[in-house]
Amino acid sequence: MRSMLVFALLLLSPLAASAGWQSTQQEARDQTVWFNAWGGDPAVNRYLDWVSDEVKRDYAIDLRIVHIADAADAVKRIQSEARAGRSQGGSIDLLWVNGENFRTLKNARLLQTRWAETLPNWRFVDTQKPVREDFSLPTDGAESPWGGAQLTFIARRTQTPTPPDSPEALLTFAAAHRGEVTYPRPPDFTGTAFLEQLLSDLTERPDALRLPPDPQTFAAVTAPLWRYLDRLHPLLWREGRDFPGSPARMDAMLANGTLRLSLTFNPLHARQKAVSGELPKDSYGFGFKRGMLGNVHFVTIPANARAPAGAKVVANFLLSPAAQLRKADPAAWGDPSVLNPQSLPDDQRQALQALTPQNLPPVLAEPHAAWVDALEQEWLRRYGTH
Repeated sequence: MRSMLVFALLLLSPLAASAGWQSTQQEARDQTVWFNAWGGDPAVNRYLDWVSDEVKRDYAIDLRIVHIADAADAVKRIQSEARAGRSQGGSIDLLWVNGENFRTLKNARLLQTRWAETLPNWRFVDTQKPVREDFSLPTDGAESPWGGAQLTFIARRTQTPTPPDSPEALLTFAAAHRGEVTYPRPPDFTGTAFLEQLLSDLTERPDALRLPPDPQTFAAVTAPLWRYLDRLHPLLWREGRDFPGSPARMDAMLANGTLRLSLTFNPLHARQKAVSGELPKDSYGFGFKRGMLGNVHFVTIPANARAPAGAKVVANFLLSPAAQLRKADPAAWGDPSVLNPQSLPDDQRQALQALTPQNLPPVLAEPHAAWVDALEQEWLRRYGTH
């Protein structure tokens, strides 16, 4: 009798889940969802405008995109609301967050948890990707993935047919092309990722990067990075006394011939920007042979969100094959998908595979989120006052 009851419950559970999702969708109708998202790229902004139109038409959700320069500003707002006792009716319903800010919110228990894997479109997600951890922190269902990323250099084939494929090769390249190489000034996200990339490549204690930095060993773990930068900086644009403020600035400097390399966290970026005309047609992406840092980017729902049902419906739409295919198309955005092509119908699988970059370098795990602040502070102490 017990086994029959268990079997019956197993049969009913998909029906219960379906009924639960229908209830979520019904609750979401006519809700206004405030989505705070990085607004630093026109292609991203156009894509999110398309998402707004789609969820308005299909789910009667009024999706309002708040373009932010730094997710840390949204985190501060969530923290301020918590300190003010605003446990409901918060100003942010959905947030595009990075690992460092996720850690801050999760540790303060300011996020809704255990919801991401209940989304119907989770079944399409490639769980071989790091979709259950963010900067070495378990997500605990508090984040839904919506795009892949990998640190990627950009060059022009006519200028750089054979790109540098290791930190030492980059040093040689910078010496051969003095003043035409640089990186974004930390704490720009991509600039800090460049520091993490070099640290991962150069440190003699890679296991230390999986844990928060230890003040007792920080100097020894990071010493090879600072020795490398001390050699690199005199070879850089403006001899390392100044740095571009963003990857977008580096793109412009690559396009006008000032630089020979740019830097991005999107392996499809060069293709997308060449299509849009923002980079020369011969621009291409590359990485170090041993591998480049990679991650998944996520959306999360604050614990005090005013419209959590609507936020979940939007997060689920972002995982739909249609939304992921459009996002992966360089003519739209060119942001890698988090879906498993094998989970899709034949036509969608073939379309996604055609949009997936080939011959990418291996993906290296990012250091623990606490390394971000530690590296930025030490970099600023050493080089920030030049």
